[in-house]
Amino acid sequence: MHPIDIRKYKIELREQCRNRRKTLDTALKAEMDAGIAENVRRLYQYRAAKVIMVYVSTSIEVDTFKIIENALKDGKQIAVPRCIPQTRQMEFHYITSVDQLTPGSFSVLEPPEHYPVVSDFSGALMLVPGFMFDCFGYRLGYGKGYYDRYMSRYNGAAVGLCYSEELRAHMYHGRYDRAVDAVVSEKWIRRCKKYISRKRGAF
Repeated sequence: MHPIDIRKYKIELREQCRNRRKTLDTALKAEMDAGIAENVRRLYQYRAAKVIMVYVSTSIEVDTFKIIENALKDGKQIAVPRCIPQTRQMEFHYITSVDQLTPGSFSVLEPPEHYPVVSDFSGALMLVPGFMFDCFGYRLGYGKGYYDRYMSRYNGAAVGLCYSEELRAHMYHGRYDRAVDAVVSEKWIRRCKKYISRKRGAF
């Protein structure tokens, strides 16, 4: 059996997923996004968390604006990512309103550089984007590696967000890919199987 070319495999799968999301019915997407926001709120780890670390969604991603709105109403601290220029690194900065965000890297809304950075992950829950996840928590991301690099030093609970049809039993992954602890869709919350023990929040 020939070894899998992980890079080619991901590029092809990523393009399929991107095209499917671009053609997703707007009303259906809004309905599924609302279901995901509600299921996030159902998580024990969400209720226990002091800090919600969450990406700011673009049009083809699971929407997070409702999640941010809910979390602020629930008295959580919110932190969102900012890509560090000329690097493949990012940091999460605390915000108190989405009105504080401005277009940054890749035209994604980002917080100002001078806003406080998250350095203590105790009591944190990170919501991770992806085109697709598998039952082991591995994700098909957007190809830049920002989250895998960040998660290599993150030791809090991590949850992936995707639509129910985007969960696979298994996906091929590279040695530096980082898995989440659970995946939330509009229909369910799935605890991920473990290849190895990881020092993250238990689900």
